[in-house]
Amino acid sequence: MPLSMIPAGERNVIKKVGGREETRRFLENLGFVVGGAVTVVAETGGNLIVNVKDSRVAIGKDMAGRIMV
Repeated sequence: MPLSMIPAGERNVIKKVGGREETRRFLENLGFVVGGAVTVVAETGGNLIVNVKDSRVAIGKDMAGRIMV
């Protein structure tokens, strides 16, 4: 299931990061790696605020749709 469909407050494990090579590399640099824990904190204006690797990161729904949990 894509990260964009996960309700706020639910902790999940990343199963797959999709997209083009540069997109995957960008997301991995932010901490979105396979096996890593991720929690959606809030959804505001089409963006998601997520906790990943002890940091809060804001990403767009299109990017969140490429992260499978």
